[in-house]
Amino acid sequence: MSLLHHIPRTRPYICQQCIRKQRAVLGGQRQKGSWAKKIMDPKLEASQWEERGHRIKSGTEKSMLQILEERGFVKDVAGGRHQLDWLLTRKPIGAYVGVDPTAPSMHVGHLLPFMALFWMYLNGYPSVTLLGAGTVKIGDPSGRTSERARQDDNVRNMNILSMRRQIDQLWTNVKCLGIKHRFPENISRTRKFLDNNSWLANLSAIDLMRDLGSGMRLGSMLARDSVKVRMENGEGMAFSEFSYPLFQAYDWWRMYNDHSVQLQLGGSDQYGNLCAGMDAVSHMRKLRGMQQESSEDDILSATFGLTTPLLTTASGEKFGKSAGNAVWLDKHMMNSFDLYQYFLKTADNDVERYLKLFTFLPTHHIDLIMENQRQGESKRTAQHLLAKEVVELAHGAEDAKKAEAAHKEAFRQGTHTFSLSGLRRTLAKTRPDGEDTHGRDEKELALLAYKQAYASSAAPQSTAETNAEVSKDASNIITLPLGLLSEGSFPRVLYAAGLVTSSSEGRRLITKRGAYVVVPNSGSLENPYGLKWEQIPEAISTTDPNQYLLDWEALVLRSGKSKIQICRIVTDEQFEAEGRTFPGWEEFKARRTEAGKQTQ
Repeated sequence: MSLLHHIPRTRPYICQQCIRKQRAVLGGQRQKGSWAKKIMDPKLEASQWEERGHRIKSGTEKSMLQILEERGFVKDVAGGRHQLDWLLTRKPIGAYVGVDPTAPSMHVGHLLPFMALFWMYLNGYPSVTLLGAGTVKIGDPSGRTSERARQDDNVRNMNILSMRRQIDQLWTNVKCLGIKHRFPENISRTRKFLDNNSWLANLSAIDLMRDLGSGMRLGSMLARDSVKVRMENGEGMAFSEFSYPLFQAYDWWRMYNDHSVQLQLGGSDQYGNLCAGMDAVSHMRKLRGMQQESSEDDILSATFGLTTPLLTTASGEKFGKSAGNAVWLDKHMMNSFDLYQYFLKTADNDVERYLKLFTFLPTHHIDLIMENQRQGESKRTAQHLLAKEVVELAHGAEDAKKAEAAHKEAFRQGTHTFSLSGLRRTLAKTRPDGEDTHGRDEKELALLAYKQAYASSAAPQSTAETNAEVSKDASNIITLPLGLLSEGSFPRVLYAAGLVTSSSEGRRLITKRGAYVVVPNSGSLENPYGLKWEQIPEAISTTDPNQYLLDWEALVLRSGKSKIQICRIVTDEQFEAEGRTFPGWEEFKARRTEAGKQTQ
């Protein structure tokens, strides 16, 4: 019998109606056994926590720190590992993760500290996500060898709006995944979303320097790696960047004082900022006369920092990068199909570690999956599970299900053929009037266009959905104007489709025989719907993409072995009427306009 038969079944797919009901509960309806924030008797909650502590001490249950260590989340603990373990067992302390909105989306490299926080939340620890809408105006120098470019107010506001929505969506998906993976329901769970601009905008420079500034020592600030690197390479550092730890430390003090947050989680490059924050909170406690007399009471109210490791692949590459570009969590910057494909490519040597880090699957379940994987590695069972769980976390269960189905459809007949029937079903979902963008709010359209432009410039190989609107039902489809297709235009089309970073790179890809296109009417008598892939001809100047149109409305392209892009082709008038765009669109329009003038 297959080992998979022994794996406990997860709960069924959580529909949107269930999520709406869940939000209604969070809005005020209190139901016994629900995942809403529960109003519990403090004495009963304290009693439950004490019983849990006894089970941990007796070895019948793992401590929170042991769980985090077992799954690979812990690199360094500031404040003492033993003391933090004792504190996490003694009481449900508050924990937080902060992120500055320097872009419209987080990428998968941001996920590690968030996943650690999500695990703490699901185990009953009050959790805070902090958006650095105030500190982003300064710029965190950690891990950087040069100063960040200053953002204008409009860009910064769009980043803040986009990332706030993303964090909210992540929390919704985490709650659904917690139900799916059967985390206990009889636990009081609380979470908060905070924006540090709400207090930093009104903070007096005199008050900051009088209170926190008096506790920050210059020697420790100069000893930080980010400062030493910038001084040694001649780049130097602005005083605003040098002072960044002071403002981040003030954030922690406010959350400690107002929300009892005693633990900060961050990436390994944040260790210096975490230590500065701990020193600052300790200093402020002394100023306010909050220090405890006994050592045990002092630990109960102390602060700690926990850093997650810098994640690299088995080959030593930095995780979260795809051909040098960020793998975005926003589905308008990297669609669900491509995110699924990214994790599906995970090496066998990495997949077990990633299942522990990026999913909520219990470790014994992962052990069974890996045992099954070793019996049939070609099926890539573990990679498929990892890909689906990550897409479900980032985009939701519905999108994960569609991405999985789209992959099966695209590769059902192997890498040498492409399903025409599957393409027709996908295209059929893009035709309803619901795709029209005219009913959208101008602010929403501007935000969407900004995210697409950002993805195109910062991570063009993520196959961003470079349109003003993409059908919610399409897994991996973009729209391009018919005027883009002409003899010799394949390099430009590959660029517009997001498969390469420029037209010149598209030309090199074709020359190296790495670019493919689906050929119309190439199915066999036995399988007429299984169309063949063909390398785009090296005779670029005499090859017309129009000759490869499927049903006169689609062009299907591929880069390498698995990066597929479906291009829906519409008239130029329809393309502009729908307010769409693509990488190189403005340049193409200008060239087309100039050519029109010359023919007059």
